[in-house]
Amino acid sequence: MCWDRSVGQLLLLEGVGFTISSHPIPAQSILGSAQREGRCCWKLRRVCDSLGHSFTTYGRAGELFWQLPQPAQHHEHGLDVSTVPTALGCARPPPLHPRFHCWILGGCGFGAPSTPCCVQLREVGAVKRAHLLAGSHDTMTYCLNKKSSICHDQSWLLQLLDKVLPFITRPVVMKWSVTQTLNVTEQLDAGVRYLDLRIAHMLEGSEKNLHFVHLVYTTALVEDTLTEVSDWLEQHPREVVILACRNFEGMTEGLHEYLVTCIQNIFGDMLCPRGEVPTLRQLWARGQQVLVSYEDEGTVSRHGALWPRIPYWWGDQVKPEKLVHYLESMKSGGRPGGLFVAGINLTENLAYILLHPSESLKKMTLPSLPYLSRWVREQCPGPGAQCTNIIAGDFIGTDAFTSDVIRLNEKLLPC
Repeated sequence: MCWDRSVGQLLLLEGVGFTISSHPIPAQSILGSAQREGRCCWKLRRVCDSLGHSFTTYGRAGELFWQLPQPAQHHEHGLDVSTVPTALGCARPPPLHPRFHCWILGGCGFGAPSTPCCVQLREVGAVKRAHLLAGSHDTMTYCLNKKSSICHDQSWLLQLLDKVLPFITRPVVMKWSVTQTLNVTEQLDAGVRYLDLRIAHMLEGSEKNLHFVHLVYTTALVEDTLTEVSDWLEQHPREVVILACRNFEGMTEGLHEYLVTCIQNIFGDMLCPRGEVPTLRQLWARGQQVLVSYEDEGTVSRHGALWPRIPYWWGDQVKPEKLVHYLESMKSGGRPGGLFVAGINLTENLAYILLHPSESLKKMTLPSLPYLSRWVREQCPGPGAQCTNIIAGDFIGTDAFTSDVIRLNEKLLPC
């Protein structure tokens, strides 16, 4: 909310859009009126008393942040602002002062369905990679195929058990392989902007049969999923996502070239080519919405549309306390030079599975989420050595993870 005394205007950001008044109205009466009418209004953090002051509003999901370094521009029909559409997506941003930029890694995201996305505004002198993004670990495990065989990069013993006792092995493997329950569109709607895509070639399928994998293969095909992401981005032209293509089990050089061709054909001009991390404003101007991180160095060297792999801090721990200890020890060593991911996903081991035969990865993870959430809320965005960049978790939508991550960017706003 911003009150500009010089022009006598008050802007109230609501779930239904911008409400504009031609004269100053006390903030409390506006908030009280909106609450009585049952509308989705944003909690007041600061009312500007003069021009040039920044302001912040945040809602139930805590993900909407605006800074206005200059007053909104006047036009024939009023202020140059757009309404927030009822469908998910970004409102067109107000005019920007030349000294300010929108940084891509502020992450356009929303913490809950039907909530406007966030835009982070920072000064040009700020270091890129400073903001925090929410990601999903093993994004595609919501559609693992119950009839799938164990993938070929697993141990010979597990593959033998799968062949001899599939009616016992596969249900157990499925319980400990699923890390997400929301589909990819629902994850994007929830605020996820980093997708962890483990890609593999199924030997049992066709020559170019590319699926996703986590111990077993998915029912979803890679091409279909990329198309689904592209369709979502077309409906949300102000959104930017990072696709981390990893694993590549069973992939030949020819299959890598086929996959890259699919990526280029599906996303086309949406792809941001490799180079210096651009600002969000630059991406909007170019119509670019997708950064593709690709784990195969040889393929990256041949294609300018691909970015190098993004390091993923994987603790490989059952206990949340040990996972946090691992993440803190990684932070103490200093952040990587580029983008990186801190994974708050727990990992089972054989001993835990044998001692807890009736459990699953979800049952193991959910009780630990409050502890892990506290660690998330303690993180700081920024370019410093102890700052975090992308945080990825399991079971998106079961708690306030995406909202917590997005809200951390408020720490970058000036006091």
